Amino acid sequence: MSTGPGLGRPDRADESPDEQPSGLDGTGEDDAPAASLTGSWEEAAPGSVPGAAPSGHALWGTTTSGTAENVGYVPTNTGGAPPPGPRKAPSQGESELVREALKDAKVSHETSAAAVRTMPGRRDREWPRPDRCRIITIANQKGGVGKTTSSVNIAASLAMHGAQVLVVDLDPQGNASTALGVDHHAEVPSIYDVLIEDTALADIVVPAAEIPNLFCAPATLNLAGAEIELVSKVARESRLRRALDAYDTDKFDYVLIDCPPSLGLLTVNALVGGDELLIPIQCEYYALEGLGQLIRTVDLVKAHLNQKLRVSTILLTMYDARTRLAAQVAEDVRNHFGDVVLNTVIPRSVRVSEAPSYGQSVMTYDPGSSGALAYSEAASEMAHGGSVQ
Repeated sequence: MSTGPGLGRPDRADESPDEQPSGLDGTGEDDAPAASLTGSWEEAAPGSVPGAAPSGHALWGTTTSGTAENVGYVPTNTGGAPPPGPRKAPSQGESELVREALKDAKVSHETSAAAVRTMPGRRDREWPRPDRCRIITIANQKGGVGKTTSSVNIAASLAMHGAQVLVVDLDPQGNASTALGVDHHAEVPSIYDVLIEDTALADIVVPAAEIPNLFCAPATLNLAGAEIELVSKVARESRLRRALDAYDTDKFDYVLIDCPPSLGLLTVNALVGGDELLIPIQCEYYALEGLGQLIRTVDLVKAHLNQKLRVSTILLTMYDARTRLAAQVAEDVRNHFGDVVLNTVIPRSVRVSEAPSYGQSVMTYDPGSSGALAYSEAASEMAHGGSVQ
């Protein structure tokens, strides 16, 4: 699994017993491990995560019961977990390894950034970089399926493995800007100014706070009125595409466009502006209901506004292996869309949800969690298997 060397498992000793399932080496991982890329969907055991390691794996069992966080494969080694209770400061005689293990998972921004920059051997594991910039729109009109979460964490993972990445936040909520630690209050130049005031994209792009090689075009609340203001603009559907064409995107390997949960003019601008479409699909029935409408919109955009647009990637998110529904939804999506569905699925993870409250992606907040490992695998699949056509 391509998670990058030096990814540790933060301590969970300060958590309550209910939040402290045991893990390998007694570290108390909060989530189940991410799905592996090995094995096909057809070969997966019933109730297991598609693409996960076979049941005979030396480290992981096939148990799928437990708390809401223990989805997929769960560690079978329960020995050596630290007892619950208040954290004790390490004594002077304790080893450096123990000191590292006792660090709080909720590290500061400065500590997290330093850890990313000094991660030993990270640069030795750079993934393949595309021949030219891949502009990928991440869209699904249903809310809560993981668009922003996927945009931020895939971008962070690609940047941590050597790629130059730009995230364009096209959602008025500005959640992607928050997760990347980028200011997006009303006075900040934002993507609104690009779409409505014809500001150059270069004037609003800023580096992300935590990760080198990662940049963001932030969104502010002003963008909420852009849907109405765009109606009277000339070439209203292609204003983002014009801004990207005027910008030097060749200095980036990837441009990821995070869309709002709608099929309005902002999303249409993103579809016209991108060459590829990544669709996150929550493994629940409602997520499938609106998928047909999204595909019809994509077909219309492709026929009339952007012939290069193609559905290149589908990512299954919020997978809970304890439910048959999740497995059934995943199977239906794979049967219908085939090879564009990534082998990796994203499990439900508290750590993924916690990370934005600290202005971070899960890749820096808790790189050993199941969510971080899964997003790293998904990004690796995109980097190794994807190409611009």
